[in-house]
Amino acid sequence: MTIQNTHNNVKPTLAAARHASPERHATAARHAARDRHGAAARHGSPERTVAPSPQTSRERNVAATTHTPTTVPLGNFRHVTALTPSFSIRPNETISLYRARMDNRDVVLRTLKENASNSEKQHFLGFASFLGRLGPHPFIPALLGVVSVRSPLVMVMEELRNRDLLGFLWRCREDTTSHGITEKRIVIMAGQVASALEYLHNQGCIHGNIGARSVLVGGDLTAKLWGLGSAYHRTQVNTAGLVEDVELKKWEAPEVLARRTASNSSDVWSFGILLYEMVTLGDPPFAQIMSTELLQYLQRGKTLKRPTNCSNALYSIIKSCCNWNPQGRPSVTDLIRILHAGERSANESTALRASEPLNLEKYTREAGYGEAFNFAIF
Repeated sequence: MTIQNTHNNVKPTLAAARHASPERHATAARHAARDRHGAAARHGSPERTVAPSPQTSRERNVAATTHTPTTVPLGNFRHVTALTPSFSIRPNETISLYRARMDNRDVVLRTLKENASNSEKQHFLGFASFLGRLGPHPFIPALLGVVSVRSPLVMVMEELRNRDLLGFLWRCREDTTSHGITEKRIVIMAGQVASALEYLHNQGCIHGNIGARSVLVGGDLTAKLWGLGSAYHRTQVNTAGLVEDVELKKWEAPEVLARRTASNSSDVWSFGILLYEMVTLGDPPFAQIMSTELLQYLQRGKTLKRPTNCSNALYSIIKSCCNWNPQGRPSVTDLIRILHAGERSANESTALRASEPLNLEKYTREAGYGEAFNFAIF
């Protein structure tokens, strides 16, 4: 998908939109996780653009139009309602989120405020262009279209019904009957995230913000890697401070805590922390350690303790990812192979349980919120 825009104008040009294939069911997702280059994602319909109508009622229709000399209606956004923020998925002050229907599918409208400055518009369209250049992948949320012909600017994203993985894990913690998650499901979902991460790395892109807050979950429990704002910032000039503010310290590799450059290996460290979050149903890592003391803690040879309901095999993967030495960590390609092999022996009959109920205030404190930027910006 290509998204073209010009930034020498106050008004951006029309962008292109492309349909991506719908979510795969669990079996197909596992096969795609083993596809190193995301070949299963190469689907799309002819490019098109969408533009909103000026209606602002709670249930409004937003017209979608083609970019032709005379604008022709192409479809509609229907049933547009505000999307309630979750703990992890919160727009920044310039963005509003809406749920809508488009072409008989659920979508999320990521909408830039109408009074946005030129630089905010440029950043918004730049991020859309970045997503377009990444191209489709079965385990990265699909960019379905961009409204750039008039204000407000809108990105049309596929909706993943279970939203962010952190919130999903917390719901599993509270209700194992309707949201029971087994070790095998964790291994499958982790393989999907690893497939997306390998795809990014193959394009020379470091994610830099991996965690349960940066993964979205579909209705069929397909996991898709999001939280790409940090990756986009790394492609820009003079944004080192912005990148630093996006990440939570307790998810960072020790070399990044020591102010060295992020790398594919530091993403692998954070992936190990993600596995820890998954098997604990959303516990924070290094709960008893202050973020400011974490580097010294790790320098003493300390590491994540094995969770109560974590198998030896899964804990071995976590430890290998969280190796102090970056060269001692597996590549993402190796992780995909290990996770695929682990599917066969992983427990698929017993739902994981948390050691204690969720205490949001305690979580916020132990995860280091308030010490760094909190949220994966959608």
